[in-house]
Amino acid sequence: MYIDVHCHLDHKNYGDVGGLVRKCAESGVERIITVGFDLPSSYLAKELAESYDGVYFTAGFHPTELKSYHEGDLNKIAELCGHRKCVALGEIGLDYHYPDTDKELQRRVFLAQLKLADGLKLPVQIHSRDCAEDMLTLLKDNAALLKNGALMHCYSHSTEMAEEFLKLNMHFSFGGASTWKGSKKAKRTIAALPLSRILTETDSPYMPPASVYGTFPNTPLAIPEIARSIADIKGLTVEEVQKIIEENARGLFKKLG
Repeated sequence: MYIDVHCHLDHKNYGDVGGLVRKCAESGVERIITVGFDLPSSYLAKELAESYDGVYFTAGFHPTELKSYHEGDLNKIAELCGHRKCVALGEIGLDYHYPDTDKELQRRVFLAQLKLADGLKLPVQIHSRDCAEDMLTLLKDNAALLKNGALMHCYSHSTEMAEEFLKLNMHFSFGGASTWKGSKKAKRTIAALPLSRILTETDSPYMPPASVYGTFPNTPLAIPEIARSIADIKGLTVEEVQKIIEENARGLFKKLG
């Protein structure tokens, strides 16, 4: 079984989501986790998970979506997280990419969501861009909140930084970008990390793999190509990688059917 642990399904980009889910299952991608990034997307993710057997979801506030965040919204996120098919709280984190970033607000809401996940005994899916040092410091200072597991989604920091995050018992997911010829940093990191800490994702509809580079939308159908790339880097068969990644996903996301 292949699994996409992080994508963004919606009707706008995909139209017939049900048809896509069926096509994915026929290709071996039997589990898809569609990820919330604010309240509306988290509610949609719940609706899609209720509609399709192989779809699960997360709920949370992305760091660049905090303009729509209001005090009390985390109560609604907590309610969503209680759903039987909500496997994690996310995506949450830090993103310093844009010049108008309110770093203090991002850190405050991120920490609040880490505390919420800890109270709910759920793992977290973490978004981390252009903030490696602050991310590592915050997670080190709050390592006790990570005991239910944490995923660095679409990991893009250095291999050396990955080794520091690994000390915090983190998992790491890699998507289509890791298959690109020029993605030397991602390939080095995959080579350096233990396979027991690696997962596959697409971040669909973004970041298509090498074979369909430049197309939109990307879909979970890209997962087998990503798994093959990881297998090549690790010097293993795709079947070996597929089996271990499934075990990793079930170990991290306890509510995954």
